[in-house]
Amino acid sequence: MINHLEIEYVIKNIKNRICISDGKIISISNASADQADISIPPTHHLLPGFIDPHIHGAAGADVMDATPEALQVMADALVKEGVTSFLATTMTQTEGGVMKALRNTAEFMSRQTSGAEVLGVHLEGPFLSPEKAGAQDPTLMITPDIKLFQAFQEACGETIKVVTAAPERENGFHFTKEVSDSGVTVSVGHSGATYDELKQAIDAGAGQVTHLYNQMSPFHHRDPGVAGGALLERGLKAEIIADFVHSHPEAVRLAWNEKGADGLMLITDAMRAKGLSDGTYDLGGQQVTVEGTEARLADGTLAGSVLTMEHAVKNMMSITDITIDGLAKITSGNAAHQLGVWDRKGSIEPGKDADFVVLDASFNVVLTICRGEVVYQKEGLSWML
Repeated sequence: MINHLEIEYVIKNIKNRICISDGKIISISNASADQADISIPPTHHLLPGFIDPHIHGAAGADVMDATPEALQVMADALVKEGVTSFLATTMTQTEGGVMKALRNTAEFMSRQTSGAEVLGVHLEGPFLSPEKAGAQDPTLMITPDIKLFQAFQEACGETIKVVTAAPERENGFHFTKEVSDSGVTVSVGHSGATYDELKQAIDAGAGQVTHLYNQMSPFHHRDPGVAGGALLERGLKAEIIADFVHSHPEAVRLAWNEKGADGLMLITDAMRAKGLSDGTYDLGGQQVTVEGTEARLADGTLAGSVLTMEHAVKNMMSITDITIDGLAKITSGNAAHQLGVWDRKGSIEPGKDADFVVLDASFNVVLTICRGEVVYQKEGLSWML
């Protein structure tokens, strides 16, 4: 690890300097006359490193492979798109298969030394609705079971940070309360809940929705459903896959208009084919065909994405009036709050982890720093010592 690093950047026409030591931000002050290690051009943007709270795989690897090698491949690949931390996201599988992935993730977290940091687990399944299965196996979906959830938590050393669940199923509201009371975020997803049932889930502690619009009850003028409720309920955060495949650009813009910078979280929901060529790949035991920006099952069902956070950012910039401060919230800050890591992630402040991404004027990722280490840089950067 680099013990000391200084970064100079411009914000509101004022030069500032960040001093980093042992992976932490030590101070932020006015720039001095001394040469900094990194002098970011005023045309570029310095943001907190991106957090992806919902990703299954990348570069040929998947969380459900349940190997340390798979998680390391993902961690190494994600820094190229500006991601400095993420949640290892599971899928509906047998109880044994999920347990294996959970134990592997916990073990990997205990000894990870490089790449984007695994912050914990997003448990997506098996507590979902078979009617809203998407690319997951409906035959393995079960009603929310608090005892099984607790067994999952014990298996992975309390590293589950988010659980996607369908609260309208039997025991769903009790499950939501018990899980949220334990400090884990309950995300309503793969759910056919009515608007009233969504409200009950919120009252029980649900804090967000999973991949807005996708695999949830849609808006209807007689019942706004989960999709409508997600837009209406200000206290509810919403994940969104801004690839313009899972949702029309205008649907994404609607979400922005209704939720704003404080209510949205960009996710990729990417599967193992991200970063690879078109072809056929495995997702939770199902065959997925990737063509261009789309990943689909044989019946045409969308099966995760091949989206990068970099591309999601560019898409948001192209259709909204979002500011750089707002961008920092939807790519990092909001997720940090939801995952309970705001004390060390999600903003650029003294005492926090030195996780940064630098975007050029076209919002391309040109530099990524994880915990004080330069882990990715575009070739030919003249402002790097």
